[in-house]
Amino acid sequence: MMPLFGLAGLTGVLKGDAMHRERVVRLLLAGALVMTAAACGEGDGFRADGAGPTGDWRTVGCEFSRPAQYTTSGRHRMLVTPPGLAAVMERIDRGGRERFADSFAGLEVDQEKVRAVIYRVPSGDFDDFVRASAGDECVVVRDAAHPLSELTTWHERVVADLAFWSAQGLHITTVGGRHDGSGVEVGTRDLEPTRRALLGRYGEHAPLIFVAEGPFRPLAPRTGD
Repeated sequence: MMPLFGLAGLTGVLKGDAMHRERVVRLLLAGALVMTAAACGEGDGFRADGAGPTGDWRTVGCEFSRPAQYTTSGRHRMLVTPPGLAAVMERIDRGGRERFADSFAGLEVDQEKVRAVIYRVPSGDFDDFVRASAGDECVVVRDAAHPLSELTTWHERVVADLAFWSAQGLHITTVGGRHDGSGVEVGTRDLEPTRRALLGRYGEHAPLIFVAEGPFRPLAPRTGD
């Protein structure tokens, strides 16, 4: 399974030891993919349409089997997102951000199964919007712990404090909200000290996910074949 669709939205920020370097990772709706679609079978407990405001469900378009689509570049054969599904994803992404920011968390694509996966804090109104937007495409809707609006606020708060954390001797290398609504991921070279410090400042229930990351190393230029 090769995901090929990204989102406009939360950024990742990199700060070096002297805070002279900054890397911004943008998840672009029209760009290359950074999401990983989770694998699950068609009979994995999802309900087709008619679902209540809580729980995972699928649109009626998921009842139809569709062959995966490919493109060829040189010797490489790659999965692609069909234009119809891409348009549905763009429509849901835009509407989720503009009209349902307190429910919508993010989305991804499963190109192998030709379907989109939407993450949202349960909302009957947003589910109705997804049904109306999906047409005959397959869209899987999954519960999320936090909406995009909440994670954006936490993302901005941590980024605004990067200079403070650097002064405390903590090396935070990346900050970025997860598209499944699980939290804001904080990459650091000092995993346990950073966890203790940030949760001490923001509260133990802050939706922060800490991952161990080394310092940013730019790729060395090629000097020849």
